[in-house]
Amino acid sequence: MFLKQIALRLLMIPLTLLIVTAALYGIIMLAPAEERASLYLPPRLPLLSAEEMQNVMDRLIAEHGLNDPYPVQYARWLGDLLRGDWGWSPTFNEDVLVLLKRRLPVTAELTFYSVLTLIPVALAMGVMAGWRARRPFDRGFRLAAFVATSVPPFILGLFLLSIFYVGLNWFPPGRTGIYSLTLSNSDFRTITGFLTFDGLLNGRPDVVIDALRRLVLPVFTLSLLYWATIARVTRVAMIEEKNKAYMEAARARGLRERQLEWRHAFRNAALPAFSAIVLSAAGLVTGVYVIEVVFNFKGLSELITKGFFVAPDAPLVLGFAIFSVLLVLPIMLVFDLLRTVLDPRLRDEGVDL
Repeated sequence: MFLKQIALRLLMIPLTLLIVTAALYGIIMLAPAEERASLYLPPRLPLLSAEEMQNVMDRLIAEHGLNDPYPVQYARWLGDLLRGDWGWSPTFNEDVLVLLKRRLPVTAELTFYSVLTLIPVALAMGVMAGWRARRPFDRGFRLAAFVATSVPPFILGLFLLSIFYVGLNWFPPGRTGIYSLTLSNSDFRTITGFLTFDGLLNGRPDVVIDALRRLVLPVFTLSLLYWATIARVTRVAMIEEKNKAYMEAARARGLRERQLEWRHAFRNAALPAFSAIVLSAAGLVTGVYVIEVVFNFKGLSELITKGFFVAPDAPLVLGFAIFSVLLVLPIMLVFDLLRTVLDPRLRDEGVDL
């Protein structure tokens, strides 16, 4: 039954991608053919008369099949995607897929460290607050969670920058700072794309320390909202488990409170906690783009900012949207499978993921 659920979940990924890409391309199709043909015009077009411009547009429409029925155009575009041809970005004058791949490590590193710190801290504090409900620790936790969910992340980021960078100069913004030139002009090898990992692999602890300093504020800002969500769900689940009859029976057998808290109550409270983690992970992957802008991390967010707001760049915007979906779906799949592993009821009773 468990293997069947995994197979069904894996089959849902291409189906989801098919639905999402069809919807995205349908939005592009709402624009008239001449508007879409203008995206293929060269950047420095000589001055043409109205008749010459119309001839150019008609030729572009014919060459790219922009008057073909929607299923034909969508199938052609999807085939190009599968072959690795995601289009050309006139804004950055580069292939879209190559551009996305090069910017991905910046966003991935920030997301990685946010998840790495977010989940254990949220679970631990949710467990401790729920087990000590209505005590000083729980009151302090609820106040912190209320503040975390009340302040928008971009406001929090600007506030932290004003204190810890402008005021104290502890945690500067940006990803490389003074190392941007030295890394490009030296024999520093980019292996993983993560500055913290590549610094270790190249024997450059100074790069690792500087990269970690620059990650502190964005990781904290990105994680805080989702920390509060996961920890609150864990707290409520722990309170429910603490008051159940089997806990009283365990106490009667002489088990210590710490054993009850972590070995019994937490294991049963893990399922709702992991359900919150699945939703938070998806939100974190998409929310990282705002944090990148605030802290000047030149990752995927800069592409969508310039491709959507600065100049119309449909291939880049479309590629960015698909790339984001490709990032979210595997993460949700992993956490869904972990949730099933943690709760035998989902395997034995055949409950859908």
